Amino acid sequence: RFDAVIHNAGVYRAPAHTVFVVNTLAPYLLTCLMQRPNRLIYLSSDMHLQGRANLEQLARDESRVSYSDSKLYVTMLCMAVARKWPDVYANAVDPGWVPTKMGGPGASDDLQQGYETQVWLATSDDRAAQVSGRYFFHRTATRYSPQAGDIALQGRLLSICGEMTGIAFPN
Repeated sequence: RFDAVIHNAGVYRAPAHTVFVVNTLAPYLLTCLMQRPNRLIYLSSDMHLQGRANLEQLARDESRVSYSDSKLYVTMLCMAVARKWPDVYANAVDPGWVPTKMGGPGASDDLQQGYETQVWLATSDDRAAQVSGRYFFHRTATRYSPQAGDIALQGRLLSICGEMTGIAFPN
């Protein structure tokens, strides 16, 4: 059993299908197939705030999913996991715009701060890190899209991901 799993894979400039599969569907599938860890951390982005939860369109054709949509969906997945698995600390993290291959050299956030929150949530005994269903930026819980917290939308997303993968979300 893992102590913590950080769903850190992500793509930005890729075909929409790839963006959805890597940023949302892969974390869904891995979460479903592994034994429940103590902590799950999902990498999101503040760009999820521009995402649209157009789940009926997603069910028909994932090739129209934007990066922002994919990050909204992974945040929604995180909040669903936090609700369905109360024995697991599940949180989403915005690492900021950091100078990586994906972020580019012009990124303005500090690279170290980008990963410190993930490590803190995965390992800390600090009570502030032993929470679930939160969205963090630089070790501070912050607001996230109301769509991500919508239980009906969460359920529909889990259903769609289950249909796409053939793996239902375990309760």
